[in-house]
Amino acid sequence: MRAADLRNWNGLGSYTRPRPDGMLRLHTPRAPIPDFRTRTETVTAREANGDPARECPVPVTDLRRIWVRYIDFQGRVHNGSLIMHRSLVLPTQKAFAQLYRWRFPIMVMQPASVNMPGLTDRSVLTGGYECRFVAGTTKWSQHSYGRAVDVNPRQNPMIRGDYLDPPNTEWWLNRSRYAVGMVHEGGAVEAFTRQGFAWGGRWNSLKDYMHFSTTNL
Repeated sequence: MRAADLRNWNGLGSYTRPRPDGMLRLHTPRAPIPDFRTRTETVTAREANGDPARECPVPVTDLRRIWVRYIDFQGRVHNGSLIMHRSLVLPTQKAFAQLYRWRFPIMVMQPASVNMPGLTDRSVLTGGYECRFVAGTTKWSQHSYGRAVDVNPRQNPMIRGDYLDPPNTEWWLNRSRYAVGMVHEGGAVEAFTRQGFAWGGRWNSLKDYMHFSTTNL
């Protein structure tokens, strides 16, 4: 197998250096990997919060749904979306474009009914805005402001003392592993930090390996 074959099968340009978190095809694909695509649209209060009357810290007019193309764990290409603050549309698009170019796999994004029919465990979703408190507190999460992204939560859990989120994810706490969907320094982490996001995997008081935010909170 030649390096040129790997680049061709995975649609990698000569400028692209394979990353440790990337997932490469090792044989000729049935069809070429399509180019990255992205677009944005406004959202309604019901779409963002489920209830138009719910009190959340950011007005829905400051939120945007961002559509991005991504590759799942089986190497299939999907169109997925996440909601973010309108000021972070471009950095978010650039981060996901880099993940796509590096062939970093994402388990599933919304709409889950299309991208993973039958999904019941919503803790596996890669997403952004969510009107909620920080777990175990009454303090608004940075997700409630549309300023944070969680990537492959099951493969990149949060641990604080004895609290583990999502539950039953102990296997992925060994960050020396390079399993599908895990993020690492020098890999997927850089796609976000280059765009001004801070990574929860660098925190000292707790570790939140899925979490990227522009406020480092």
